[in-house]
Amino acid sequence: MVDHENFADEEDIAAVVSPHTLDDQDLVAEGALRPHDLTEFVGQKKVVAQLDLLLQAAEQGGRTPDHILLAGPPGLGKTTLAMIVAAETNKTLRMSSGPAISHAGDLAAILSALLPGEVLFIDEIHRMARSAEEMLYLAMEDFRIDIMVGKGVGATSIPLELPPFTLVGATTRAGALAGPLRDRFGFTGHLEFYSEEELVSVLERSARLLNLSLNAEAISELARRSRGTPRIANRLLRRVRDFVEVHPEVAPLDATRRALEIYDVDARGLDRLDRAYLDALATRFNGGPTGLTSLAVSIGEDAETIETVVEPFLIREGLITRSSRGRVVTNAGWQHLGIAPTNPANQQGPTLL
Repeated sequence: MVDHENFADEEDIAAVVSPHTLDDQDLVAEGALRPHDLTEFVGQKKVVAQLDLLLQAAEQGGRTPDHILLAGPPGLGKTTLAMIVAAETNKTLRMSSGPAISHAGDLAAILSALLPGEVLFIDEIHRMARSAEEMLYLAMEDFRIDIMVGKGVGATSIPLELPPFTLVGATTRAGALAGPLRDRFGFTGHLEFYSEEELVSVLERSARLLNLSLNAEAISELARRSRGTPRIANRLLRRVRDFVEVHPEVAPLDATRRALEIYDVDARGLDRLDRAYLDALATRFNGGPTGLTSLAVSIGEDAETIETVVEPFLIREGLITRSSRGRVVTNAGWQHLGIAPTNPANQQGPTLL
């Protein structure tokens, strides 16, 4: 007999509702569900149309596509689009990340290994070391880097020519990119959260690939609770698949709801961390206004995670607002918690100031 109350611990729950990629097993599962070309990609219609034009023009002109910057919250398809760019150009995709490029030498090693026309994907490009970022300016513009040999007065700069390549940078914080780096991208695509209808299309496709039979009600229920993020939708779908495999006698809609209950995802899509944030802001800080650092310390979470993962969803749902004075619970937030405002003078509607 499975004890549903203890089926998933807090780490399991955090994994299933996080929009960030977690581990190798997760990467394999997500990779199996990724679209392989622009015609399979669901959502982000404007960005897809712009990319399609850019890639077709480059192919017809016999040139390497311009450098591409993809900006937006995690889990919306930036990595997938980078893979599609490489597939559409029939070139190899080289992958790295900003935190892994801690100095210019790391970047020089990556760039010098590129072959003509290859696609270099740098995730979290805003977190690269400044010295590497400055080297990247020259590489993107002139396909050349200068390597310093020696130290002090005897140091010599040796230019190294690079083959033409396409850089695809991904960032969750476009404003954190230095202006000179941002200006060197020929195209910037801003990815938006998905609508419920778009997530239904994503889930229907993924369910077919997983050989999982869910009715329209179950798919819609999943879409409503997926925070507008395909990565989360696919992870929740895999957990529903697990439940269905263990309990095949349960109807699809009930199976979906019971699986999501196990993983602590409520009817509005809020998870344990969302509710902890909202509850702390309401009860410990009288509904606000209060600052990000105080809130992060209060619930024991990293401030950047709060700002990039939790708050965008809560703001989009109209449960909190951010102003120059700090974070404030809205009337909708109080209603979701089911408690009366403790400081009505501070309450605001869902409009972001």
